[in-house]
Formats: sequence, C-alpha cells, structure tokens
Amino acid sequence: MNPRRKNRLYLAVAVLAGLGLTITLVLYALRSNIDLFYTPGEIIYGKGESHLMPETGQRLRIGGMVMPGSVKRDGQSLKVSFKLYDARGVVDVTYEGILPDLFREGQGVVAQGVMEGATLIHAKEVLAKHDENYTPPEVKAAMEQNHQQAPEVYKDNAP
Repeated sequence: MNPRRKNRLYLAVAVLAGLGLTITLVLYALRSNIDLFYTPGEIIYGKGESHLMPETGQRLRIGGMVMPGSVKRDGQSLKVSFKLYDARGVVDVTYEGILPDLFREGQGVVAQGVMEGATLIHAKEVLAKHDENYTPPEVKAAMEQNHQQAPEVYKDNAP
C-alpha cells in the first residue's frame, strides 16, 4: 500500500471515529432531557407490549384524572398530594407549589416530575386542562384508550 492511500485510510477512520464520538455525546446529553409520557396504568403494568416500566429516579410526565376525594393539602406549606387514575390503575402524586386555577377533582391533568417509588411521583409541574375543547394529544389518546371513567373499585377505595 502506498503512503498516499495509507494517509487517506487514516483520515477516513479518524473522521468516522470523530463522527461516532460526536453522535454519542449528543445522544447522551439529550437523554437527560427526555420526559416520557405515561398513564397510571402504564406505570403499574408497563407500557406497550414490551411492558416497559419507569425506574425510580426517572423523569416522566403522567396524565390522568384527579381522583375525587384524594386531594390533601398541608396547612403549613404549599405541599399537596393527590391520586391520578385511569381505567387500569391509580398512582400517588406529591407537589409543592401553587396549583393551576383549573385544577380540581375529576379534572384531567398532566404532572411532570420524577418517579420516587413504584406508584409515587414527585411532580415539579402540574398542568390542568385549560379549555373544554383542548386536551394534549397524548392525554386524549390515553384517555380514549383507557375509557376516561374510573372503575368502581377505585371510587370505593378513595379516602
């Protein structure tokens, strides 16, 4: 192999290695900014056919209906806890801050936060549906799939 061809080969390998390293670093940086959307049933039973379940410490968004009778406010701070449900399950959500004006029991909400236990989410942000005609596409699809009504067993177990 002549020296000119050898130099071209080294250059091609160096460019491919640099490109691979760049792509790896970009994907690693983006990984920490990804928030996956789940419903309460998907958190409990897994998502899709692979039954992919969120891990403790994972950032996520969860959409569901606020269970009637589940909202508990701390009288000394802005801490609030409530339950979100869909047709397949119920999860607990804690939040510290001012809730949106439209937040109420029986209302659809999306909570963005961190998974802290098997069915406990510590929310950093809570979004309530702002208009009767608007629902985020992911929440609408999940609610249509999960029938939008709480099963009687969940209504009976509400505190």
